[in-house]
Amino acid sequence: MTEFELKYGCNPNQKPAKLTMSDGRALPFEILSGRPGYINFLDALNSWQLVKELKAAVNAPAAASFKHVSPTSASTGTLLSEELKKACFVDDIEGLDDSAIACAYARARGADRMSSFGDWIALSEPCDAVTASIIKREVSDGIIAPGFSEEALEILRTKKKGNYNIIKIDTDYIPQEEETKQVFGITFHQGRNNFAINRELLSNVVTANKNLPETAIRDLLISLVTLKYTQSNSVCFCYDGQAIGVGAGQQSRIHCTRLAGSKADNWFLRQSARVLELPFKDSIGRAERDNAVDIYLGEDPEDILADGKWQALFTEQPKPFTREEKKAYLATISGAALGSDAFFPFGDNIERAHRSGVSYVAQPGGSVRDAQVIETCDRFGMTMAFTGMRLFHH
Repeated sequence: MTEFELKYGCNPNQKPAKLTMSDGRALPFEILSGRPGYINFLDALNSWQLVKELKAAVNAPAAASFKHVSPTSASTGTLLSEELKKACFVDDIEGLDDSAIACAYARARGADRMSSFGDWIALSEPCDAVTASIIKREVSDGIIAPGFSEEALEILRTKKKGNYNIIKIDTDYIPQEEETKQVFGITFHQGRNNFAINRELLSNVVTANKNLPETAIRDLLISLVTLKYTQSNSVCFCYDGQAIGVGAGQQSRIHCTRLAGSKADNWFLRQSARVLELPFKDSIGRAERDNAVDIYLGEDPEDILADGKWQALFTEQPKPFTREEKKAYLATISGAALGSDAFFPFGDNIERAHRSGVSYVAQPGGSVRDAQVIETCDRFGMTMAFTGMRLFHH
């Protein structure tokens, strides 16, 4: 297939729309089900690059959950704790512990379930039946992977009345070195961002604390690969082998850090006994539970806890999770990693990161206030590496 006609572009009024190869080669994918659209393919091709590079960087199976050309999360296939399984709604999935790629997607989907609703999925490994069983019951637009088992295909083809988008990518495909993009009728040319992210990027540790354990190296590499395919400005919090908070597309870096930090906080808080033991009615589905947990952890919990409202969701009225209680719970967290696609201009980003348990930081450096940022890290005993490489993505 050398050309694929799309229903429309970004919006229904943008016609005609199609995919072609400028060098005349065949398109490097096969559509096994559905009819993916313009934004689906943007998500698919960006997310595939992310999981392919993440697998190479940390030598482990990887999965990503994408929405609107940015990852909601990316993860490796680390086993999930019982608390995390419950928080991700996969504690009933048989065979989960035996499938690394299923663990990777369970983590990626579960990191920010509000944002992942209706996601595009990317897997670095062929999709197996366990992974497909997770995907089957989630609201999702489609998946890209290097292959699918017969059982996985059978499961996935039951979604959306047989119209679920399934793309098989050619793992041997190598793009041309030059990329082009048109804006307002003007063609932009640039070299592809082939910069390889590896542990050597973390060798320039600039803080007094030089401690950088293997788990921190893994998490910082995950954050940097994730940022490479996240709309800028962006920062990424990671913990336990996965991205737990992505702040994408903000004009101010501190707003990126606040956004990603709040998502990371929710990820930690979702695993607390207070949240895991919320007395939901059996009839309440996963999406409704996600919304309720988000409100419960937010600034206006009375929207679901007040008399006359809690009865719709719960078998009994839950106690509020107070601001002081949440702050105390988060104060016990440490060991998180934070990556940034460009330098931190002020120490306020580090101050905010500290409140979400960050102990390790990777950023390009190069700000006129680098000394202030380093001093802030030293005050909290953090380890920070200057990578020297900006990772903007637009």
